[in-house]
Amino acid sequence: MFRQILRNSVLRRILAALGTLFGVAIFVFLMLRAIPGDQISSNLGTEAAALTPAQRAALESYYGLDQPLIVQFFSWLGNIFTGNLGFSARAQTSVLDLTAAALPVTFELAIFSIVIALAIGIPLGMLSASKPDSIRDGFGQVVGLAGLSIPAFLLGTALLAILASSFGFNPNGQGYATLFEDPLLNLQQMLLPSIVLGFGIAAPIMRTTRTAVLEIRANDFIRTARAKGVPPRRLQVRHVLGNALVPIVTMTGLQFGYLLGGAVVVEQISSLPGIGRQVLLGIQQKEYALVQSTVLVIALAFVIVNLLTDLLYRVIDPRVRAA
Repeated sequence: MFRQILRNSVLRRILAALGTLFGVAIFVFLMLRAIPGDQISSNLGTEAAALTPAQRAALESYYGLDQPLIVQFFSWLGNIFTGNLGFSARAQTSVLDLTAAALPVTFELAIFSIVIALAIGIPLGMLSASKPDSIRDGFGQVVGLAGLSIPAFLLGTALLAILASSFGFNPNGQGYATLFEDPLLNLQQMLLPSIVLGFGIAAPIMRTTRTAVLEIRANDFIRTARAKGVPPRRLQVRHVLGNALVPIVTMTGLQFGYLLGGAVVVEQISSLPGIGRQVLLGIQQKEYALVQSTVLVIALAFVIVNLLTDLLYRVIDPRVRAA
C-alpha cells in the first residue's frame, strides 16, 4: 500500500507537504525560543526584574514555560489539531480570531499584487522575446532589473511620501476598511501596496515569460504554424504563450506563496492589518503562541498554493497528467 502511495504523484506531494509543515513547526518553535528574553519579560518590561522567584514561577507555570521544550512543542501541536491556536495577551483575544481577521487582508493584497504583476510581466516578457537584443528587449530587461533591484520598503515609502505630500492622497491613514465595509476606500488602501509588490513580482514573471517564449519559438511546430499562415496574434497567444504557461504558472505560484508571508514590510508601511504584520507584532511582544501558530498558518497556505499549482499543471500540460 505504501508503494502505491509513493507511485501516486499527488499523494507524494501531500506527504511531502505534511513533512514540510512539521519541519516548519519545529524550526519556528526553536528559533523563537533562541531569541533572548521571554513572554514574561516582554509583557512586564522593566517590572519583570522586580518579580519574586515565586511570582516568576507562577507566571512561568501560567504560560507553560516551566515545561520541557519537547512537552511545550507537542502540547502546542495538540492544541493546533483541536483548533486552539493560542491566546494573545496583547490583543486580549484568541490567535484564531486574529488570524481569521488578518488572513483575508493578506490574501486580498496578494491577489491584487499578482494581477498587477501578470498584467505587467507577461506582456513585457512577450514584447522582449519578440525581438531579442533589440531596443524593446533592452527596455524590458531594464524594467525587470529595476523590479528586482529596488527594495519594496524604499519604493513603498517613496511613493507614499510623494502621494501624501504632493496630492494629499493617503487613504491608509484613515484606518483600515474591509471590502464589505467600504469598497471604494478598501480599493484605495490596497492600490499603493499592490503596485509596490506587483512591480517587484512582475520582474521574475517577465524574465520567466521571456525565456519560456524564446524556447517555444525555437521549436519546429512554431515554424510549421507560421509557414501554414497562422495569424501572428493567434500564433503568439495560442501556440507560443499557451505552451509557455507551465513555467509562468510555476513562477506565479511561488510568488503568490511568498506574498502570504513576505509582504510584512509593505503591510507595515501601509498600515494594513495583514498576517505578516501580525507576525511582526508577535515577535516584538514575544508572544510564542501568536508567532508559532501564525507562521504555521502561513506555511499551510503556501503549501496549499503549491499543491493547487501542481494540479493546475495537469490541466495545462497533458504530459504532466501522464507522469
